[in-house]
Amino acid sequence: MESAGKQPNTRIPARQLATMALFIALGAVLSFIEFPLLPGAAFLKYDAALVPALLAGFAYGPLAGCIVATLTPWIHALMDGNLWGGLMNNVINIAYLLPAALIYKASRGLKKPASGATMPGISTATPGIPAKGMSGNIALVVGLAVACVLAVAAAIAMNLVITPIYTGMPLQAIIDMILPILLPFNILKTLLNSVLGFVLMKSLHSFIK
Repeated sequence: MESAGKQPNTRIPARQLATMALFIALGAVLSFIEFPLLPGAAFLKYDAALVPALLAGFAYGPLAGCIVATLTPWIHALMDGNLWGGLMNNVINIAYLLPAALIYKASRGLKKPASGATMPGISTATPGIPAKGMSGNIALVVGLAVACVLAVAAAIAMNLVITPIYTGMPLQAIIDMILPILLPFNILKTLLNSVLGFVLMKSLHSFIK
C-alpha cells in the first residue's frame, strides 16, 4: 500500500534527456549551415536549427521544446559573438514553437477517453488511416499554421526593435524593408521549418516517443 505522503516521480526520463541533448547539438550544428532564400537579399539566410526544437516540442511537450529552442540560438550566439542575434532568434523561436507544441499537446489530451470507452463509429474513419492519426495530422497543421503567423510577427517586431541597435541602421530603413524583403523571407523561413517539422515528426514518431 502506498503511503499518503508519497510524491509522484517528476524526473525526466534518461532517454528523453539524451534525445533533447541530441536535438540541441543537432540544432547548433544546423545553425551554421545557412543559405539565402531571396535573390538580392543574401544577408538574410535560412538555417534549419529550429526543426530539432520543434520535434522536441511535439514529442515531449512545450517545455522541452522551449528548452531546446532557447539553448540552440544561444550556443550559436556565444560561438560567433552575436548576442543580439541570439536574443532575436530566441524570441522568434519561442513565438514559433510554443503555439505549435501547445496545440499539438492539447489535441493529444482530447483524444484520451475519459472512461476507457471508445466513441461509436471511430473505427469507420477513412480506410487505412486511423482516426487518431488523422486528428494528429490536423493538430500538426493547425499548430504549425498558428506558429507561422506568430513567428513572422515576432520576426518583424524584433527587426524593428533590435536591428537598429546592433547594426546602426535607421528605423525607417528597416520599415522600408518589411514588405519587399523581411516579410517574404520570414514567411518562406517559417514554411520551410513547418514542412520539415511535419515530415520528420511523422517519420521519426516511433523513435522520439
